[in-house]
Amino acid sequence: MRYHLGRERVLVGVLQICAALGLLFGLEVPWIGRAAAAGLTLMMLLAVGVRIRIRDSLLQTSQALLYLVLNGWLCWAAF
Repeated sequence: MRYHLGRERVLVGVLQICAALGLLFGLEVPWIGRAAAAGLTLMMLLAVGVRIRIRDSLLQTSQALLYLVLNGWLCWAAF
C-alpha cells in the first residue's frame, strides 16, 4: 500500500471512529472532547510524518496539516 501501514490500517480506522465519537460526547462532557481532540492531533501529526516519509507534495500533505491545526485548536480552545 501507498502509506506502508499494512495491518495497522484497521487500528487507525478504529481509533479515528472512537475519536470522532469522543468529539461528539465532548459536547456534553468537555474532558472527553479534549482527550479525543488531543488524540486526533497526535494522529494527524503522525500522518504528516508518514506523508513526508513517502515524499508526498505539499498539496497532498495539506489535508493532514489542516486537520492537525483544526484538532489542535479544538484541544486548546473549544472544550
